[in-house]
Amino acid sequence: MGRGWAIAVHGGAGVDPNLSQERQELAKQLLTRCLNLGISALRSSLSAIDVVELVVRELETDPIFNSGRGSALTAKGTVEMEASIMDGPKRRCGAVSGVSTVKNPVSLARLVMEKSPHSYLAFSGAEDFAKQQGVEMVDNGYFITEDNVGMLKLAKEANAIVFDYRMPTVGLETCSAEVGPILMNGLSISIYAPETVGCVVVDNEGRCAAATSTGGLMNKMTGRIGDSPLIGAGTYACDICAVSCTGEGEAIIRGTLARDVAAVMEYKGLGLQDAVDFVVKERLDEGMAGMIAVSKIGEVAYGFNTTGMFRGCATEDGYMEVGIWE
Repeated sequence: MGRGWAIAVHGGAGVDPNLSQERQELAKQLLTRCLNLGISALRSSLSAIDVVELVVRELETDPIFNSGRGSALTAKGTVEMEASIMDGPKRRCGAVSGVSTVKNPVSLARLVMEKSPHSYLAFSGAEDFAKQQGVEMVDNGYFITEDNVGMLKLAKEANAIVFDYRMPTVGLETCSAEVGPILMNGLSISIYAPETVGCVVVDNEGRCAAATSTGGLMNKMTGRIGDSPLIGAGTYACDICAVSCTGEGEAIIRGTLARDVAAVMEYKGLGLQDAVDFVVKERLDEGMAGMIAVSKIGEVAYGFNTTGMFRGCATEDGYMEVGIWE
């Protein structure tokens, strides 16, 4: 029998070990606020799909993490956001990419799921659909923060696409000389930026849902699509669980990470935390990522092989945790 509702949120995997205490506190406060928002919605009997949308909208509105306001900038200095949402019961889903004037991409993804015959719209098509649906639109400048303008300048000087999950934990002072540059898909990376946000929920009726939203990579090529809007990679929900991933998009895509958690639960008979551990350990090859998950019986789990992951989880029986490191 189910144990009631459960919820988890994340603000990205791969945290700079030198992140200031102040930033850590701000991140924890935001995660706590989002958890509490979700908890009160679940106590008012909102469905899982409504709760994940509500919580991710809150994360998109706060510029602390890389989604919505505060999104990483493309090589052209603009913001191109992407998001997806999935409802476990009938495996309905919606996703958007290349969104540049939609205030809350996760809500547009939900409209794609509910008001269009399709499951994924991108770039000008997604923007046109947003106008048609009357969602709140803002100028692209709304999403651009001073921090990120500075980060883009650094990235261009270093000629790097920026990822943050590759931050080494040892020998930071000496890493450049001895170890050589950190590589990702064979490309050298020299600086770091914030990551994706996501939420997974199981409600009192055992319905699971997941949503993920991101601004993508700092200095990314225009038109790059990561794992966040890809169903089965960054986001997945079915009748047994819901999963949202964060980290190295290219590795999450090739490992179909989110779907694999459901698969090993179904085919190997693993419990939720064992499934998450197995997938993080066995399916990432040399990639770096993290994930949050809930099961239909009210369990909550997370796992990551990066330096930390911004996360928070809570269950109906009173358990609550907000953390960054191991």
